[in-house]
Amino acid sequence: MRHGKKVNHLGRKTAHRKAMLANMACSLIEHKRINTTVAKAKALKSFVEPLITKSKEDTTHNRRIVMARLRQKETVTELFRDVAVKIGDRPGGYTRIIKLGNRLGDNADMAMIELVDYNEIYNAGKAKKTKSTRRSRRGGSSAKPVAAPATTTATKEEE
Repeated sequence: MRHGKKVNHLGRKTAHRKAMLANMACSLIEHKRINTTVAKAKALKSFVEPLITKSKEDTTHNRRIVMARLRQKETVTELFRDVAVKIGDRPGGYTRIIKLGNRLGDNADMAMIELVDYNEIYNAGKAKKTKSTRRSRRGGSSAKPVAAPATTTATKEEE
């Protein structure tokens, strides 16, 4: 039975596991995405997301809590200065796990974990998105004659 076993030990002792997660979190904050196994990515997600939430409010107490977990001064500075500004309005879900397939050597399930707001591929369409307004069907016929003369003047200029 697995009652009360919420933490995946990842086959390591406590000190090794905490050090490994701290190093992986520092790499994630520094590089914005890293490749690792699926199990480690899930453990890292639960490790780093509360720290990112703490970084939204820049107080001495929050900096000390994050510093106690990450243990790298430059990473904590980057987290509070750059990352917290970019994710300030997001209520949660700061990381994304994308499965990559199996590793060639030992067939382990691999995944890429990344900070959501730093992916230009997924956010390219969302950045340009503007708030749309609803239009009624009434009055649509008056807009059509206005558009027609504009296109005819463009054709006259081409000749």
